[in-house]
Amino acid sequence: EERMSETTAPGSRFPLAGAHDPDSGANSLQRYELSGDEHFSLAVQAGPGGDQRPELVLAKALDREEAAFHELVLRASDGGDPARTGTARIRVAVLDANDNAPVFSQAEYTVRVAEDVPVGSILVTLTATDADEGLNGHVKYIFHKISDRASELLQISAETGEISLKNNLDFEEISLHELEVQARDGGGLSDTAIVAITVTDVNDNAPEISVRSSLSEISEDASSGTVVALLHVQDRDSGANGEVQCSLDGGVPFRLRSSQGSYYRVVVTASALDREQASEHRVTVVARDKGSPALSSSMVLMLEVSDVNDNAPVFEEAAYSAYVAENNAGGALVLRVSARDADSGSNGRVSYSLEGGSGDAASYVSVEAQSGAVYAQRSFDYEQCREFAVVMRAQDGGEPARSSTATVRIFVLDRNDNAPRV
Repeated sequence: EERMSETTAPGSRFPLAGAHDPDSGANSLQRYELSGDEHFSLAVQAGPGGDQRPELVLAKALDREEAAFHELVLRASDGGDPARTGTARIRVAVLDANDNAPVFSQAEYTVRVAEDVPVGSILVTLTATDADEGLNGHVKYIFHKISDRASELLQISAETGEISLKNNLDFEEISLHELEVQARDGGGLSDTAIVAITVTDVNDNAPEISVRSSLSEISEDASSGTVVALLHVQDRDSGANGEVQCSLDGGVPFRLRSSQGSYYRVVVTASALDREQASEHRVTVVARDKGSPALSSSMVLMLEVSDVNDNAPVFEEAAYSAYVAENNAGGALVLRVSARDADSGSNGRVSYSLEGGSGDAASYVSVEAQSGAVYAQRSFDYEQCREFAVVMRAQDGGEPARSSTATVRIFVLDRNDNAPRV
């Protein structure tokens, strides 16, 4: 048996064991012949003593992957009549050389995977074959070109070519990972393949609502359409998962108007604001995407309503009556009047004054501006004035001021302070 590397150059010679014929002369060994394979031919060299020495000549390049063995027959013949022959079988074993690189089953692998695929899942399996044997044909797989982020997410089995997930994918962060995988045999030859992993979106993000601007307070006389807040709504998902509808919870005097892009305006509706009915409004904004199942989020806007002087003071009674016995002391309390104003601050701060009255009635009493207490200016005399009326004005501190009036009628009661005259 001869052993030859498949890289042996054509023309190489390999000595063969010669035949022995004890006859002499024409009956002795005369010639050699080789049969069995086109890869080999036979050369015969003359030895120093005139003997013939056969050599095996490689006529055509060997390829172990095509034929690992070659079976040959060497025939030796003498010159006798009849001629006698002898044969020897020659088996040539072709030794492997690393003359084949690994070859991937496809030049590019494309895979689509949902972003919520569990960690540990096998995303794709690459396959490369090598026609060589032993270490020369043993293929191992490695990442050849890969981004830092992809290397944190993916791992490859050196033996099987399986690419699996070692950390969670995120479509919103990176939707496409492109990398190169190298298949290398034990002799250092290699092939590369491109792998494109497309991450598909899953509805895993709820809409996000942010306030870009907002009024700290709204005047209660704000007209319909007044913008009180500007909102920005976004959903990091794509497609229907990222399409958002916004609404306000009912029961508030506001509505949403879509603005440019993902912006919304919160505006006052046609129903007038009234601070005296509601001094602040809790407005809930709800954003819902069109995913299945849909995700939603909400936020609350606290909108305070500022006062406008739209209410005049209102007396507790439209008309007041008081009874005072004559001969009262000057400065005595006659009665108190009271008015309330639904507004706040200076708009609701009430002060009192005398507007006028019957005759010189205004000279009989005075009113304390802050408290509404009405005092007698002097002693009353039933015999001179049995009753009189004054007009009280209640005025707020708004700008312009609002006011209202009430009538106060005072009756003087008689006392027995005069003797009969004869």
